[in-house]
Amino acid sequence: MALLGVNIDHVATLRNARGGSYPDPLAAALIAEANGADGITAHLREDRRHIRDEDIQALKAQIKTRLNLEMANTPEMVEIALNAKPYMVTLVPERRQELTTEGGLDVIRYLDSLKESTTTLQTAGIKVSLFIDPDLRQLEASRQTGAAIVEFHTGTYCEAFGGPEQAKALAALMKAAEQAVAWGIEVNAGHGLNYDNVQPVLAMPGLVELNIGHSIIGESVFTGLASAVSRMKALIS
Repeated sequence: MALLGVNIDHVATLRNARGGSYPDPLAAALIAEANGADGITAHLREDRRHIRDEDIQALKAQIKTRLNLEMANTPEMVEIALNAKPYMVTLVPERRQELTTEGGLDVIRYLDSLKESTTTLQTAGIKVSLFIDPDLRQLEASRQTGAAIVEFHTGTYCEAFGGPEQAKALAALMKAAEQAVAWGIEVNAGHGLNYDNVQPVLAMPGLVELNIGHSIIGESVFTGLASAVSRMKALIS
């Protein structure tokens, strides 16, 4: 059974829209945990557009499950991770002008830097996951970094869901996951997954965890966060 990591970034986005402290991402994380979340994911962006440094500190101190810190591969973020000591760091590409993460890391291009950061973080006892497209060339480069985990970007599959390209996009995820397992790399997946499209990806070989945020927080507007998390947990269980 795949684990469910709940991304709480959009709770912080809502808070920041008005300033102040409400709604509190930590409170959301605790509700998610109480209703089936196996971990909490938070993306600390360079511009702090949603999650802030103090959110990471509060989450690390108070959640009972696992904190997955999404971050860019920069010296600043590596230093923050070394101080915060989350359970896991997921290295993601980041551009200021994007609304959300638009694709996987170009591990081939930034291999040396990613290898250095991965070694530093894993030596400190922090698991490292690389967020990549289901591309065997990027997977091979990821293996060269020494990262124990990859998170496959499911955005292409989600955009194709219900259309003629769905099967092709899903097959790419399956093939990449199968190769990762053969190389002893742990498999996670996420981006764009929702209540309609999530179940087919559960067939990915070796799948350990799904990280889902936008659809859960969006559903919570209508049904409440507890219900939204428990419904997703039931679907992937």
